[in-house]
Amino acid sequence: MDQPIIADKKPAVLDLEPGDYWWCTCGASTNQPYCNGAHQGTGFTPVKFTVEEPKKVALCLCKATASAPFCDGSHTKL
Repeated sequence: MDQPIIADKKPAVLDLEPGDYWWCTCGASTNQPYCNGAHQGTGFTPVKFTVEEPKKVALCLCKATASAPFCDGSHTKL
């Protein structure tokens, strides 16, 4: 798999609690937007991010963002 799978053409808007999270970069996870290990055997590696306080985030599902794991609107150009 050279290109990630587009999981959706809109972000996942979520209220996250403090903690560490792993964002799926390959698009194959069945637990989007989080990694479930589906990238095994590919060149993809999940992105770890930390939330320090409760907040609402928009996580990229098209996998084209330049500001991973957060949506930057790249899905509008697909």
